[in-house]
Amino acid sequence: MSAPAPALAKPLLHLQDLTKTYHTGEVEVKAVRGVTLEIQRGEFVAIMGASGSGKSTLMNMLGCLDQATGGAYLLDGDDVATLDRRQLAMLRNRKLGFVFQSFNLLARTTAIENVELPLLYTMPLTSAKERRRRAVEALERVGLANRLDYHPSRLSGGQQQRIAIARALVSQPELVLADEPTGNLDTRTSIDIMGLFQELNDSGITIVMVTHELDIATYCKRVIVMRDGKVISDNANAERRRATEALAALDDAEKEANVA
Repeated sequence: MSAPAPALAKPLLHLQDLTKTYHTGEVEVKAVRGVTLEIQRGEFVAIMGASGSGKSTLMNMLGCLDQATGGAYLLDGDDVATLDRRQLAMLRNRKLGFVFQSFNLLARTTAIENVELPLLYTMPLTSAKERRRRAVEALERVGLANRLDYHPSRLSGGQQQRIAIARALVSQPELVLADEPTGNLDTRTSIDIMGLFQELNDSGITIVMVTHELDIATYCKRVIVMRDGKVISDNANAERRRATEALAALDDAEKEANVA
């Protein structure tokens, strides 16, 4: 008698005919039009598209920051549409980490205090000692253990984004959502940040990233392209780049330029 086939793993994200419509006066704007897709644990996905394609609206719904008009969205098996505001907040805090283009750090707050912020809203409450321990651990993970007491104004753009990533990690989320995380960074720093994301993904963290930069998307395992609120392509990245190799190539090119 043959062994039963193994059960398929439950997707971390499941979207079925998801729609989002905005109303401005008498004008109806269909920002997302019937998106159906699944994202498994351990994936690193880029969502691309021009301005107005619906990618940012879709990201807001994935992060439970905005509710769908129609269709279904299951986050780790939970039907988001059935949850009230308190339950949504708890779900976000427990399962999601957010990274934004503009960093969103508090200017008068040190690196470690910025990273501790999400833990102030956990239920049950996290002790001050535990908050500090986890914040230090997160900053060590992004290579900023020596910048704990620095304010954002004393740090480079890349260092500020690393603090933002540490803040996303401090709640130990299953999924990190990154919205144009390299949009304010130069080429070298962008590659460096993508290297950090690749390291985090290699450790098992699922990452979904919105970007309009094709070269940044090449560091991801899968690329979804949207247009007019719909998914027009969804493909594995067969020629995925590794950030460590890209940085080495950039170093070589700069050395050659200096010699010339």
